[in-house]
Amino acid sequence: MSEQKQRTVLCFASYEKGAEFMRECKRQGCRVILLTSKSLEYAEWPRESLDQVFYIPDVNKEWNMNDVIYGVSYMARTEDLDIIVALDDFDVEKAAAVREHLRIPGMGDTTARYFRDKLAMRTRAKEVGINVPEFIHVLNHNKINEFADRVPFPYVIKPRLQAGAIGIKKVHSKWEMWEVLNRLGDQQSFYLIEQFVPGDVFHVDSIIYGKKVVFQVASKYGKPPMEVSHQGRVFTSVTMDRNSEESKKIFEMNAEVLPAFGIVRGVSHSEYIRSENGEYYFLETSARVGGAHIAELVEAASGVNLWAEWAKIELHPYDGIYEAPKDKGHFAGIMISLAKQEYPDTSSYNDPEVWWRMKKPNHVGLIVASPDEARVNELVEKYTGRYYEDFFATQPVPDKPSA
Repeated sequence: MSEQKQRTVLCFASYEKGAEFMRECKRQGCRVILLTSKSLEYAEWPRESLDQVFYIPDVNKEWNMNDVIYGVSYMARTEDLDIIVALDDFDVEKAAAVREHLRIPGMGDTTARYFRDKLAMRTRAKEVGINVPEFIHVLNHNKINEFADRVPFPYVIKPRLQAGAIGIKKVHSKWEMWEVLNRLGDQQSFYLIEQFVPGDVFHVDSIIYGKKVVFQVASKYGKPPMEVSHQGRVFTSVTMDRNSEESKKIFEMNAEVLPAFGIVRGVSHSEYIRSENGEYYFLETSARVGGAHIAELVEAASGVNLWAEWAKIELHPYDGIYEAPKDKGHFAGIMISLAKQEYPDTSSYNDPEVWWRMKKPNHVGLIVASPDEARVNELVEKYTGRYYEDFFATQPVPDKPSA
């Protein structure tokens, strides 16, 4: 009997992330190749787990798609590529396009749109009866005026293909709306307008296998991410009681959204809102691990490393070997902020529940974890207040990703 072929995994990463994914692939006996930005040549990649590293010229992490297709096609002359994985939101379309070009299994262009294009997300959700805020494509001016006459302000004007709060503008009147739209010029069709719905914002971090959500943890942001980015706040999020009514409602929506969007296997970070009148809405989703160290938050609360689980899923897509992990059911909270010090000292934040500390210049970050939900909430509130006194700094949110 011939030996089983060693599989080769190509990881796209235009940002420094996914180390545990690559380590798990190597532990599973794979050949692991990283394609990343030239500007990240000296980043702290898990080089002990990498067989090859290739670099793409980049400006602010933006890759030219011709460079990507030519480069990977050239690589494929000598490398037999089995799996291509996008480790960051900005890489999802690129990886899908290369899979299509090389005819490698995995998420293709059409499905990838549902996990990157905010207009496609909302359109698909509305088609299958999932509640979304009122929205319209920035395309036909007559229809936009009709929308503005019918739907109460304020609105948010969002780029369809950015991540997080990048490039989002909030407007409070028709005049202000058109001022923003006119400045967009020929870029208008790459945006959508959405009614701003105030309320509590939640995120659900999920594992999907066989088109089903097999693991999910819900968390609640302290302040909505857009407010954190645009008004300058400490970013916080706290995991929720898995059996609370809030969690159950969000889990139900999440279990509808992800299969409807066509994801077969992988991980997802999705956001939902509960409006001030108690109505729940879908906001957006993604086909990757959540940013802002959400993976560490989930691991602190559940014991599950989403990066490692994602690697196992990619390596066992159809054989039924993959088993969803058990959630240990603890609670965790994360607090992250820009810091006025280059290397902030958090040694006085020394409660035994401190589970993780960020190591990044001009940033401060902590995760606390405990089986006691009240204790986590207490520490997050206390530490967040201290952050403002000890470290807090802010800067305007960029219109495009920064280098």
